Amino acid sequence: MGTAPLALSMGDPAGIGPELAVAARALAGERSLPPFFAVGSRQIFAAAAQARGADVPVFAVQSPAEAAARFGEGLPVIDIGEGIYAPGRPDDAGAALALASLARATALVREGRAAALVTGPIAKNLLARVGFDHPGQTEFVAAACGIAPECAVMMLAGPNLRVVPITVHVALAHVPQMLTTGLITTRSTIAATALAADFGLAHPRLAVAGLNPHAGEAGRMGHEDSGVIAPAVAALRAAGIDARGPLPADTMFHAAARATYDVAICMYHDQALIPIKLLDFDDGVNVTLGLPIVRTSPDHGTAFDIAGTGMARPGATIAALRMAAACAAHRHG
Repeated sequence: MGTAPLALSMGDPAGIGPELAVAARALAGERSLPPFFAVGSRQIFAAAAQARGADVPVFAVQSPAEAAARFGEGLPVIDIGEGIYAPGRPDDAGAALALASLARATALVREGRAAALVTGPIAKNLLARVGFDHPGQTEFVAAACGIAPECAVMMLAGPNLRVVPITVHVALAHVPQMLTTGLITTRSTIAATALAADFGLAHPRLAVAGLNPHAGEAGRMGHEDSGVIAPAVAALRAAGIDARGPLPADTMFHAAARATYDVAICMYHDQALIPIKLLDFDDGVNVTLGLPIVRTSPDHGTAFDIAGTGMARPGATIAALRMAAACAAHRHG
């Protein structure tokens, strides 16, 4: 496993995924990136390289082992079929190719032929039209690994902050009903276990945010903090996990506060994602915790509006590749 390359899925071919794969390969030597290969259409990756003006040869390989051996020559691609490179113009054919790429890359990692999975950005609404019945790639990969969706935990990580949202892509009005002591305890425990196994933190420190302003202020602003979140923190501490909270979210993310914990456990999407996008917008990585494989993804979308213009920056893709390699090394080291 230690010498296996990383597998990078293409994402939607009309988005910025293909050009960022090429841009990351162009910077591989400068950024000391580990060997990786792309899964998708060699034709599309080559067209993206040409459009970007990147001097990166793109060639087909038959296996991850061949990709590792030839990584010095350019971008190896496990070619799964031809496609048309039409940046900014997504269609069903491109969505089907993106889904095939994700499935093939996931299988190669599950088989142990690749060290970790890095997924390119997709458009979930387009994938739904071609048979994708999962909320997102996280749930797809979890299902492929036989893991229940509630046990696949999304963590966003950057140089300055790590956050785990307990609820993710749901309406804010539904969050209070979805939060339970068991859900918070389960997902926080998975986060603590993964930080030890994949990030080398022997005793990870968890800061658990409250749901309401001022963490409820002793019931004056809601009872979820004292009735749901506080018992979860108590359960985590009883299990030997260094957790504290519920904490007022408005004072959790300044520099001095961040120095006191390794991950912020947040109650809803924006509570987690606003601070990390503020602090680590170009370097944020989406990491799925609780899986038998390592999976990361750049923390951005398809950006159809700038695809093919050369404006997209490869920082998050590079960070996702580096974090995937580091997590795989910790897990299997």
